[in-house]
Amino acid sequence: RDNCYLCKMNYASELKKFITSQYIYSGTRIALAVVIPSIILAYLGLLKEFFLFPLGTLFLALTDSTGPFHRRRNALIVASGFYFFVSLIAGLLKDFPPLIFLEIIIFGMFFTMLGVYGQRLAAVGSLTLVVLAIFIDGAPGGHSAFYNALVFTLGGIWFILVFMLVTVIKPYKLAEQMIGENYIELGNYLKLKAQFYHSKPDFDVLYKQIFALQVRIKEHQEATREVVFKTRQIVRESTSTSRLLMQLFLNSLDLYEILLTSTNDYRKLQNTFGNKNILEKIHNYLNLLSNELVHIGISIQGGLKTAPITDISAELHALHEEYYQLRNQHLNAETLEDFMILRQIMHRISAISEETQKIYLLKSQDIKLAKSLSTGLDLEKFVQKEEKLNSKVFLENFSIKSNHFRHAVRITTALLVGYAISKIEIFHIQKTFWILITILAIMRPAYSITKHRNILRLYGTIGGAAAGLFVIYFITNPVAQFVIFLICLVLTFSLLKDKYAWSVFFMTIYIFLMFNFLKPGEFSELFIERLIDTAIAGVIVFLVSYLVLPVWEHQKNRTFMLNYILANHKYLNNIIEILQQKHIPIQDYKISRKHAVVSLANLSDNFQKMLSDPKGQQKNLENVHQFVTTSHLFTAYSASLSQYAQKNTVYREIDFENWKNKINAELSRTIAILQRQEIKKDDFAESKLTPEDLVNELLEKRKEEITENEFYDRRDPKNISHLTELKNIRELLELIYNQARDQRKIAEKVTD
Repeated sequence: RDNCYLCKMNYASELKKFITSQYIYSGTRIALAVVIPSIILAYLGLLKEFFLFPLGTLFLALTDSTGPFHRRRNALIVASGFYFFVSLIAGLLKDFPPLIFLEIIIFGMFFTMLGVYGQRLAAVGSLTLVVLAIFIDGAPGGHSAFYNALVFTLGGIWFILVFMLVTVIKPYKLAEQMIGENYIELGNYLKLKAQFYHSKPDFDVLYKQIFALQVRIKEHQEATREVVFKTRQIVRESTSTSRLLMQLFLNSLDLYEILLTSTNDYRKLQNTFGNKNILEKIHNYLNLLSNELVHIGISIQGGLKTAPITDISAELHALHEEYYQLRNQHLNAETLEDFMILRQIMHRISAISEETQKIYLLKSQDIKLAKSLSTGLDLEKFVQKEEKLNSKVFLENFSIKSNHFRHAVRITTALLVGYAISKIEIFHIQKTFWILITILAIMRPAYSITKHRNILRLYGTIGGAAAGLFVIYFITNPVAQFVIFLICLVLTFSLLKDKYAWSVFFMTIYIFLMFNFLKPGEFSELFIERLIDTAIAGVIVFLVSYLVLPVWEHQKNRTFMLNYILANHKYLNNIIEILQQKHIPIQDYKISRKHAVVSLANLSDNFQKMLSDPKGQQKNLENVHQFVTTSHLFTAYSASLSQYAQKNTVYREIDFENWKNKINAELSRTIAILQRQEIKKDDFAESKLTPEDLVNELLEKRKEEITENEFYDRRDPKNISHLTELKNIRELLELIYNQARDQRKIAEKVTD
């Protein structure tokens, strides 16, 4: 019964996550923006005449990616101008094949190269090429090129008006949804961490899943940071809602750092306490907390007040009682150090619990009380600066060394080949644009992503085509077909980012239904054409990606490894200097923390992509894998150390200066190796320093006290002994040094 209840709760939670997410919200908005004018035009009997109007709405909507309002608005305006120009030129040149090839070369290179200015303009450029594909053989109907371009552009302008209206009515909606999703991801992250305490965990699989999830969290945090920090209503206007949302986002960043600190030697922990009930209790409690974080995320996405699902304090108290009972039964001089580790884990669990309760309190308070909230940070410094729109940057990237240029060459080559094949009579290809659109949808700068999307596109198209035929054959009622069309339209855009195969599946269904509305009875030919064109485009993309100026992930290994070392070097030094009672502004510390986490995620992402490259291009795979693993541990141990830096406690028993010099020496050697520079002689000597800590002496003294029965059953979950803190700090410094040394050894083996 309990399992059934949990399954129902999980299904309900997943449904709520989807319904309140930005994806379903955006998908519904796009669908309504397309459907409402379509219904009006159909009612007036003008849908076929003005078919390009809703199509223009649809394609401009696709350029609206997540971000601050002013950037989204500007991108939509720029895209509508590009759409008009390209559709007009394509319409004028449709009867001159030689000029069409020249048109593909010029537009293909220019609009793909817009990617040098960031992901937003890269999307605008890519979709402008899709517009080119639609108009390359002329739009349906007998109208002039100018008329077609104008109607198509007016459809886009209609979406801009919808976008402006929705933003005015719900100015904070996107920020709420993205912050909420951030908490949901943290809940998923904690659930994965909980698996390490379950019986007989598969460590390798769990670490792989955690690495992938950390990349997702990084990407989402960066996107959310831009929306929250750059949106005028959130930053500059002193509204209670904006301050509350800002504080909720900043708390999520602090919570993520706490979750990073929960990294332990899980294999040793399982060997020591695996036969005790305490680890399973920890597993269950962390799962409970993960559900609370997901619950918080859903409530933020939906703009609702909320309360905890369970009594966190009572559950935490029960867990502590389990720990104290185990300690009283088995603590002795031999097991002292093991229980110190377990005590530290309990302390971190308490920290996660307190942070979760703090977020609930913040979320549920009266909005009027939020006026006092203030971050005290210069938020502009936390946002990654976008490349300025100037011709110098654009022209500098016209080089074989530029990945943007190489990608532009591949895209243009694939479009030329696709268009040429579509004109070969033996293939009897009726709709050139499907091949070209499929090429543009699949091909990405990275071979690994292109390969993955190629497979997903094929699966989605086959499944969607079969489902589309089923709907048209067996559901003949026009109203029912329209309802299915609307649902598929919403789901296509709702699933486009995270579930590409499903998005293509629903897209294929609504395309079949759309053509069936316009030209009933021709869906059988449509089915065959769709599959053939997708297959042809897939082959073209695969061959071009592999043969034409390919960019392999191993070529970026050194860059990502170096960026990681530099960022985490600074992060660790800030932590140690705070522990040394030196003044480090909180803003500088948080910026260094951000760069450390981002560089780690970028390194992991590069490795994940490398796994999809051809075997012959997976150079240094084992070494890079080892470097990524040690890097995750290095950052996690550093984050654990940072918790002590925030307590304003003096730890004179630790020789921080020599530890810092010792670790820095290893990091400096790694940097020199990756930069192909000569290693400084002082680094060899300093890496062998022996810090003069007093922890071992204090530990031996404590063991003698326990042997002499001087053990007291103190049960204060909020307090942790000074000796336990000292031991953990010293162990963390040792672990950080070991990871730094391992990274240096691995870097020595990496070749280009």
